[in-house]
Amino acid sequence: MQFVFTEEQLMIQKAARDFAQNECLPGVIERDELQKFPKEQIEKLADLGFMGMMINPEYGGSGLDAVSYVLAMEEISKVDASTSVCVSVNNSLVCSGLEKYGNEEQKKKYLTPLAQGKKDGELHIGAFLLSEPEAGSDATSQQTTAEDKGDYYLLNGTKNWITNGSSASVYLVMAQTDVAKGHKGINCLIVEKNTPGVVVGAKENKLGIRGSDTHTIMFNDVKVPKENRIGEDGFGFRFAMSTLSGGRIGIASQALGIASGAYELALKYSKVRKAFGKEISQHQAIQFKLADMATRIEAARLLCLKAAWEKDNGLNYDLSSSMAKVFASETAMWVTVEAVQIHGGYGFVKEYHVERLMRDAKITQIYEGTSEVQRIVIGRSILK
Repeated sequence: MQFVFTEEQLMIQKAARDFAQNECLPGVIERDELQKFPKEQIEKLADLGFMGMMINPEYGGSGLDAVSYVLAMEEISKVDASTSVCVSVNNSLVCSGLEKYGNEEQKKKYLTPLAQGKKDGELHIGAFLLSEPEAGSDATSQQTTAEDKGDYYLLNGTKNWITNGSSASVYLVMAQTDVAKGHKGINCLIVEKNTPGVVVGAKENKLGIRGSDTHTIMFNDVKVPKENRIGEDGFGFRFAMSTLSGGRIGIASQALGIASGAYELALKYSKVRKAFGKEISQHQAIQFKLADMATRIEAARLLCLKAAWEKDNGLNYDLSSSMAKVFASETAMWVTVEAVQIHGGYGFVKEYHVERLMRDAKITQIYEGTSEVQRIVIGRSILK
């Protein structure tokens, strides 16, 4: 593993940092308050090639490595986690899954416009539909059904907590085709949102990442062509687990960015706020907080980069991605709470940003595998 970034990686990092500061920061508080989807920001990121970063240029992507992806996710997440989660889902869960497991026809028809983030000049992104009212961490208990009707599947069911729920044009849907086979009877189907029978529920009123559009999606006798199934019959669960492993690198990087953003704000504030005749950064109580924040963030960053490096080098990164995800998300929660504390009363005020980062941090411990699930993955791995 190299601890020096390449010129290209540094260029991507700077481009993401400049974009976050110039395009995401203005209006970020208003978007949070109004739960406004950052459509303009996502469209501009698509133009810059950030919506299919790791996808082969043959299919509309930028052909970058996972390390560059981590660097970009951190910089965007420092400022706007609602925007970065849209980037993460489209890159990690949708495009990467289609590129790795989709057939050539599926790649040309669906992957190319998704990696470009646009189709016919309009925003074109995807969503990953796994969670259900009774199937969150227990992804094997799918109640959504895909009845085999010969040349098509008849899809019925409900999916919860779907990021990009109303903004996405394409859904990757996990559904049970053969109950008797358990998780081996699950398939992943590519479903276009405008297909008859697809119903987008009301937007969730969330604690954090309020700009991202999280919805319940319902399927009522939706006809899905057989050619829209990814992989062989019964491959859906394996597809979901493999794709989520890569997705955890994205969410770990998001958590890292949230923590880094809060730390940078706290560090800056501590150098100008005075108490007892001197800047609070000169008080040991605050110095210790800042020291612990910096140390935990650096450890989280190294875990994220290690998982990305393993992915780039064709190694098994399941364990590393789980370690990065659980540690980075818990670091984000701890650091943001401390950042609010360092700001004192101002930390409770929206214009100082840290209260929003604290609210955004919580979801990183929950989605794409809770901290408890990550510990199960890690525990099974180390006890083999």
